[in-house]
Amino acid sequence: MSARNPYDLAVHDLVHRPGEMRERTLSFPAPEQLGEGAAHVDAGTPLEIDVRLEGLHEGILVTADVHTTASGECVRCLDPVSLPVEVDFQELFAYSPDEAVDFAVRDDHVDLEPVVRDAVVLSLPFQPVCRPDCPGLDPATGEKLASPAEDQPPAPDPRWAALEGFRTDHPGE
Repeated sequence: MSARNPYDLAVHDLVHRPGEMRERTLSFPAPEQLGEGAAHVDAGTPLEIDVRLEGLHEGILVTADVHTTASGECVRCLDPVSLPVEVDFQELFAYSPDEAVDFAVRDDHVDLEPVVRDAVVLSLPFQPVCRPDCPGLDPATGEKLASPAEDQPPAPDPRWAALEGFRTDHPGE
């Protein structure tokens, strides 16, 4: 394993020692961008990972909480957004790799990079918004709306314009 991989943890003190447990905190800038969608964690964004490593008969159980910040743009108004990301995971790194196990202990180390990347990317919103009631952009002018869309009267549907003259003032007709 590369010594430069910040996700790499030595577990030689836990290997084949069921019942042993260690806690560690990793803090480092994200080496690469996490996610490719409307929200992503930029390379260089601080990552903090609180890790608990437990020795088991089958391998090392890793339980972690990841904290970072995602950035992107609001899908309604296109303003930049910054979103806190807090995600946790639990994964078994087996001593002997086989088809039933996704991750393995290699050279008395566990590499958290694929697990952290998957957990963070899957927690990112598909369509981030700057606020839940963001009114978005005016479809006619493209300008940012000042108030929520429900406060504005709906624009008349041009397909019904020819029927405007057929309105009656008598209810039920």
